[in-house]
Amino acid sequence: MKNRPWFVYVILALATSSWGSAFIAGNFATRDFDPITVAFLRFLFAAIILLPLMWWLEPNRVKPKGKEWLLLASLGLTGIALYNICFFIATKEAPIVKSSLFIASNPVLIILLSALFLKEKITSRNIIGLILALTGATVIITEGNFMAVILAGLSPIDLVLLIAVICWALYSVLGKVALQRFSPLVSTTYAVVFGTIMLFPFAVAEGSWSQYVEATPLTWMSILHMSVIVSVVSFIMYYQGIRTIGAAKASIFINLMPLSAVILAVLLLGEPILPVHIVGAVLVLTGVTIGTGARLRKKAPVLAVEK
Repeated sequence: MKNRPWFVYVILALATSSWGSAFIAGNFATRDFDPITVAFLRFLFAAIILLPLMWWLEPNRVKPKGKEWLLLASLGLTGIALYNICFFIATKEAPIVKSSLFIASNPVLIILLSALFLKEKITSRNIIGLILALTGATVIITEGNFMAVILAGLSPIDLVLLIAVICWALYSVLGKVALQRFSPLVSTTYAVVFGTIMLFPFAVAEGSWSQYVEATPLTWMSILHMSVIVSVVSFIMYYQGIRTIGAAKASIFINLMPLSAVILAVLLLGEPILPVHIVGAVLVLTGVTIGTGARLRKKAPVLAVEK
């Protein structure tokens, strides 16, 4: 694979683009199921695949002990349970174009939280990137109507999107700590298992047997797509890309996630893309590129992306 860099780039492009397809699949799945149920089913199927995969690929893996169980449970709470509840509420209630572009601002917030909790240094590039990305996110979420939003306050779905971004940033920061001891596959598998367990009682209380029986094939295909392709296959592809060309180059491909989500939303859902979305997207992606540029030069382990 090292002799075929173009093949690695194709693999990375497919992997990160599939994360954008989760927005569309989530929109389809939440037409028959409530958001918590969709989140539970997605990661239940993913756990069924990841557990034997972990046992097979890493038989000599490090076993968690003591407070490490709490760390892994925190990954499940923030990145699997809470983030995905907010994610699927957003895919059901908010335009995909808006939510995907807003969530694209995540990497810069991760840098900010890393500085606060992990005492990592913030550079001038980080600050510039943070300002640009947050400006772009503000443009997207307010759709340019700054004063109207200030006077009326954020809508409930905007708050849901904000909570989603914070939860994913916390998951990523906690993941940096977990990756000091565990591999990406082990960290991800435990996070998925813990998150699935946390979602289970709420999914049982929220759903009914008739929903499962009456759900359309499109709904089940969407859930399986998110479980198998987005949460498992794309992670393996992305991690293979990191092993081949390094985290620095591989991380650049993450910017394809919002792009693929927007394209699919326009093509499959008929959502409009407004000039204000383009302006916001340019600011967000520019901010992310500038803000994370200094860090991308350092090779670092990457936690599985399960958006």
